[in-house]
Amino acid sequence: MEQNTSDQFNFELVSPEAKLVSEQAWQVTIPGEEGTFGVRANHSSLVASIRPGVVEIISTQGDAPTKIFIAGGFADVTATNCTILAEQATKLDDLNQADIEAEISTAQSKLDSAQDDVEKIRLNRELTLAKAKLTAVTGSLAA
Repeated sequence: MEQNTSDQFNFELVSPEAKLVSEQAWQVTIPGEEGTFGVRANHSSLVASIRPGVVEIISTQGDAPTKIFIAGGFADVTATNCTILAEQATKLDDLNQADIEAEISTAQSKLDSAQDDVEKIRLNRELTLAKAKLTAVTGSLAA
């Protein structure tokens, strides 16, 4: 199927470490704080907070999506551009379920023994993020 370039828009995904994606896209699905939303060319302008989850990028209609886990951030959308500023970003294929489960176990143990409120808040965030990664990898909600 031939892609009409007017059906595409500029997409960038940037984390503090690097620019992970900079390409033309047909559709991007974003895990917004208020719910998941899709972006295509000529989308209304908006700025949205993003929760931890998976961004799906489809370069050309009919293609399989590229999936990237992000730890949260912001999306800036216009009719011709979509930029995601992510706190952290990792290709979904690079996440390992056993490593994430170990991360959850370690964070839970530290949280159970934490005394300081600031430390508890940090560890709760760490645990929530690890559970979101596990959900992204397994496709089901982490306990």
